Amino acid sequence: MIKKILFSFGLASIALTNSAQTGHEIKIQFKNCKDTVAYLAFYQFDKSYLADTCKKIVKGNIVFKGKNNLDKGVYYLVSQDKARYFDFFIDDQTQKLTITTDTADLVKNLKSPTSKQNDDFFSYIKFITEKNKEFTGFRSKTKGMSKADSIKFISEKGKALNESVTNFERTFMQEHKGVFVGDVINLKMEKEAKDIPKASNGRPDSIFIYNYYKTHYWDGVNFQDDGILRTPFFADRVKKYFNSVIIQNPDTVNAEIDRMMNKTKQGTKMNMFLLAYFTPTYESSKVMGFDKVFVHIIDNYFRTGKAKGIYDDKTIENIQKRGDILKPLLLGNIAPDLLMIDTVGHKTIKKMGFDTVKTSAGATKLYYDNIQNLAQVFKPLSSVKADYLVLVFWDVDCGHCQTEIPKLLDEYHALLMDKKDVKVFSVYTQHEYEKYRKYIIDHKLDWINIYDGVHINNIKEKYDIYSTPVIYVLDKNKRIKAKRIGTEQVKDIILQMEREYKLEKK
Repeated sequence: MIKKILFSFGLASIALTNSAQTGHEIKIQFKNCKDTVAYLAFYQFDKSYLADTCKKIVKGNIVFKGKNNLDKGVYYLVSQDKARYFDFFIDDQTQKLTITTDTADLVKNLKSPTSKQNDDFFSYIKFITEKNKEFTGFRSKTKGMSKADSIKFISEKGKALNESVTNFERTFMQEHKGVFVGDVINLKMEKEAKDIPKASNGRPDSIFIYNYYKTHYWDGVNFQDDGILRTPFFADRVKKYFNSVIIQNPDTVNAEIDRMMNKTKQGTKMNMFLLAYFTPTYESSKVMGFDKVFVHIIDNYFRTGKAKGIYDDKTIENIQKRGDILKPLLLGNIAPDLLMIDTVGHKTIKKMGFDTVKTSAGATKLYYDNIQNLAQVFKPLSSVKADYLVLVFWDVDCGHCQTEIPKLLDEYHALLMDKKDVKVFSVYTQHEYEKYRKYIIDHKLDWINIYDGVHINNIKEKYDIYSTPVIYVLDKNKRIKAKRIGTEQVKDIILQMEREYKLEKK
């Protein structure tokens, strides 16, 4: 399909900006414009912000004037109904700007007599618009064609138009090298390999294509220019690179984040916005194991002071605490030990008074008063021997648990039938013992049933249990192989572990 102009980012959140003290004056002569109010907005990473307001429009004359310089970036005119009219460029040399157009044909009539950069950009827009019209016209010519002929016709015409657009953009970019508009068009363009060698199967070498694309993806992008941040393409390009271009492996992502951050200068908007994007993105990642990226960001940017100025001190402290919880739970780490009590041991600790203790201080005193006897009743996680150890945290009153625990029990029995050396270390997260014991009996939970009877394990923080159920899978050395997974994933993960064990023996 023909490339469509991408300068179309909706007005998101609104904020005021402050800049240098020299002043801006943007005059837009908008013939036949019926608006009485207009707004000047700009892109900033993946949002848009308000820069100025024209509260009175006389005969289509829109003026944005202020004592402050506007930051370098791509700006756009917004109607009183919040509709975007067109984009234009502001840089250090373009603070006084005149633009003319007409509602009769907004794109065709766009001109800027005071800015060659913007006038050239408007010519670019006109070219792309005409090519889009051509493509639409080709579609109308397919009427009466068979489906196969129609697809072939559109494909051939679309390919020719795309080549025309690509050649035009390359020429435009070269002619405007070193000019902000050229830098923005460079962000929009994909870097495609030429003279691609053939692979052994006679087809174009896909590895060569990928390596070229990745290597040249950021060609010509200056990460020390905050103006690049204020364009409609940079955020999408960053997201595509980290979501689709690079290998989805935490170590790879960590290296690429560091590489990109090292291209920026500490304290610049570019540096701040990138870190402010990476931090919540990987803190909330749903991909198992990608909390390693979040921990890496905390260790290398928050604990080193590089997040100051981006987040306040309290937020930085809270994020670091979150890292303290997650770090021991990263995939590949040995699972933190748990000193738990089973239903037999409950009788012993009940006599000691743990069932009726009211405060943490009281529980601590009971623990140290009975420490030698407690050692005889503890069921530590570390003592369980199995090739595959499923660690599940659940609660009797949890509705989701009531669905998942019976399913997990079925999976457990099926794995035993397949002669897998698997055990389940089933941790009840609350302390209503009689209710818990009844559930075990009623549902015939014939695995290792335990709970934190002496209140010393701090389960919720130690294993990051903020909801239930939570399932971990550990290997024979108690290393975490999977976490926060669904019951339906347990078997597949154990089969994968079995394959890994077999490879280790070879």
